[in-house]
Amino acid sequence: MSSLKFGTSGLRGLVTDLAGQPARRWTAAFLAVAGQAERGGVKTVLIGRDLRSSSPTIAQDCAAAAAALGWKAIDCGALPTPALALAAMERGVPAVMVTGSHIPDDRNGLKFYLASGEITKEDEAAIRAALDAQPADIPDAPPADTEGRALDAYVARYLDFFPGDLLAGLHVGVYQQSAVARDCLVEILQGLGARVTPLGRSTHFVPIDTEAHHPRDLALFARWAEPGAFDAIVSTDGDADRPLVTDAAGIVVRGDLLGLLAAAHLKLRSIATPVTSSAAVERSGVATTVRRTRVGSPYVIEGMAAILDAGEGDVIGFEPNGGVLLGSQVSRGGRHLAALPTRDAVLPILTALASAKAAAGGLRAAAERLGAGHALADRLPDVPAEASSSFLERLSKNADFAAVLLRPAGRIVSSDRMDGVRLVLEDGAILHFRASGNAPEMRCYVEADTAERAQELLRFGLDTARTVIQENL
Repeated sequence: MSSLKFGTSGLRGLVTDLAGQPARRWTAAFLAVAGQAERGGVKTVLIGRDLRSSSPTIAQDCAAAAAALGWKAIDCGALPTPALALAAMERGVPAVMVTGSHIPDDRNGLKFYLASGEITKEDEAAIRAALDAQPADIPDAPPADTEGRALDAYVARYLDFFPGDLLAGLHVGVYQQSAVARDCLVEILQGLGARVTPLGRSTHFVPIDTEAHHPRDLALFARWAEPGAFDAIVSTDGDADRPLVTDAAGIVVRGDLLGLLAAAHLKLRSIATPVTSSAAVERSGVATTVRRTRVGSPYVIEGMAAILDAGEGDVIGFEPNGGVLLGSQVSRGGRHLAALPTRDAVLPILTALASAKAAAGGLRAAAERLGAGHALADRLPDVPAEASSSFLERLSKNADFAAVLLRPAGRIVSSDRMDGVRLVLEDGAILHFRASGNAPEMRCYVEADTAERAQELLRFGLDTARTVIQENL
């Protein structure tokens, strides 16, 4: 059985299940859906990719599928996912991004964009339905025409909007690893006045999960952040739609706090964010309207649309992984930052650094003023989907099982089943389990008043889930 499936954002699976005819057939199915909205002329699709080893070959598979259907494919090269999405929306054409985001190099994926933006869950269903109608053997095609305009426009987006001295006086370390934005991020930061030191550039793909931080990376941040070395260290995941930002001490700033800092800096008072973001979203006072959603950018986009439809003001969305979705245009001093309703890593990096510059005490002080509390997240890898489903089913539907299982952590006073199982304990702490939509993983999120309580609760949650899941495998 193929490992390919739609997750929280895009189609993902093993490279062995995606490369070749599968990538061609999935792309053809997407274009069959996208083509329904085309109006005359040459049908054009943009294709981009990240830096993992399999991406160039799979990108060529996507171009072959386009050619077979009579579409003109434009190879935009290696560039951030939000850069490709921005170009597609500005030109009014669909796009395919070849990326596995933060998952390991033996896996990859496809992210699909219509001319109107990121596909919805309904579009995913239509693409799945169209898959069976595609040929079993789509032929090779000559390489697509190449073009670099999409990346140039993405860099200009930020250099043209923010003042040139936005980050003047800051020294920023950029952990480059294998992120597709590793060079353009340096260019943007320097263009806005920062002194930049590139760090840790890699010739092989390094999976960076901005919610579950690898001990390797945490050790690097601690070593690089010698006293006074940097005001912050920044990075992104593989396709640059999720940021990673540390303070001057090398301590990672949570993704939901980066989103709040972006909302505050841009003066956007309406927020859409998943249920996994911390209670600081409401507690901080940054927003007058907060709409909680299920996990995944399509749901956040739906939440932003609902806010706009209700006339509740200009809107921003963000996820606990730090990805920020700009739902409304922002105007300042005659300059305009166009809406970009798909996850982006660069915008929250810039607004976090601007907040660090403005705050006495730097980025850590700016984050603490949000009433952040302490939230942590981690995952159990290699958990089959069936095992995750069974565990979550028992936890959500068997109150006695949940009460006994979690008694060492505290008494359960309420639960939420919007996405996974989110449990509020008697002391106000939160323990949340959900299956990853992108990989065979069980994720655990916790929130507590103290760092010690959060660490204790995360260890307990992971250990408890691991024990139950292993007993039932």
